[in-house]
Amino acid sequence: MIIIPAIDLISGKAVRLTKGDYNQKKEYSDSPVEVAKTFEEAGITNLHLVDLDGAKAQKPQNLDVLQSITSNTNLKVDFGGGVKSNESLQAVLNAGAQQITAGSIAAKNPELVYSWLKEFGAEKVILGADVINEKIAISGWQEDSGLDLFPFLERYMAQGVTYCICTDVSKDGMLQGPSVDLYQKILKEFPSLKLIASGGVAQLSDLHELEDLGVYGTIVGKAYYEGRISLEQLAEFNA
Repeated sequence: MIIIPAIDLISGKAVRLTKGDYNQKKEYSDSPVEVAKTFEEAGITNLHLVDLDGAKAQKPQNLDVLQSITSNTNLKVDFGGGVKSNESLQAVLNAGAQQITAGSIAAKNPELVYSWLKEFGAEKVILGADVINEKIAISGWQEDSGLDLFPFLERYMAQGVTYCICTDVSKDGMLQGPSVDLYQKILKEFPSLKLIASGGVAQLSDLHELEDLGVYGTIVGKAYYEGRISLEQLAEFNA
């Protein structure tokens, strides 16, 4: 299982939200590049970079930070937040991201995302599924799309999706443990999916539990920033 630390960006700074609420924001660093370098030095290979300004503005706003991270580290970066057009996808790849995460757009405009999968390939496009009670949530979790998770995943698997970041919104930033039952159910239904768990990780034992489950990767945010899991412990999974 690979560990993928998350850096969430607002105004070029590294922050964390609780349950996606922009009013519950905590700043961790005004130099995301330094944070990324620290990850790499510890032996981390991947990074999940989320442009929260971009998600709000409907187009990426922190491409300079992305460019700076990809120029100063060898981390494999996946970028999400505001990638809603061919133009913004190309801009993100040009700034050095290896992958993009298609979140709300995957629910709102599936044909566009299917075309990305065809044009750029499944290695470049990660499906982002934000979930509340097995329904897809969109627009920074402020709307319920009315789509059921399992048929949604099935349609995308049929279009060639390989990677999916699945976030249980009710768990995100709460440090109450991940949605093991949900991930188990997904993997049972779609054993070939490279499932990346996100949300709720609070301690080392959560990571061991997810690894035992067979998830491909796990995104870690608050648990690291709040000092509950050390970088050394995270890097051991990648060793």
